[in-house]
Amino acid sequence: MKNTATKILTVDKLKDLRQDWKKSGNEVVFTNGCFDILHLGHVDYLEKAKGLGDRLVVALNTDTSVKRLKGKERPLNNEVSRGRLIAALEFVDAVVYFSEDTPKEIIETLAPDILVKGNDYLAENIVGADFVVKNGGRVETVPLVDGYSTTNLVEKIKKLNK
Repeated sequence: MKNTATKILTVDKLKDLRQDWKKSGNEVVFTNGCFDILHLGHVDYLEKAKGLGDRLVVALNTDTSVKRLKGKERPLNNEVSRGRLIAALEFVDAVVYFSEDTPKEIIETLAPDILVKGNDYLAENIVGADFVVKNGGRVETVPLVDGYSTTNLVEKIKKLNK
């Protein structure tokens, strides 16, 4: 059995792998997020994203990036834990970390064929959408599972502990 940590790559290694996939005719799907507490909504979303192409790359916010975006109490799980959990999903082909507020730089480096976010986003508001489309790719939104979010889970846990 392959160690799932081997799916966690640097941007440079992922760029090389992306070129290999391209030569083999694989369509590369790219998405990103914090994925702080892995739940059904995440798994369903990532599985749908993978269904749009051949290879799925997940860019994961680093701990410092999550803190800036979600507040000082987050993330609940550190980036190594989150990365390993996402990499363990069979339909995820690669995980890469980013510390910026958005994955714009990684998107422009990898030039994915398909950029994916949940349908809580409008395609024109997705970071990197213009770049992907300009380079012959497409932007897709996928339906989310109602009622599943890390924020909702955190609030539920807080209420249980009062």
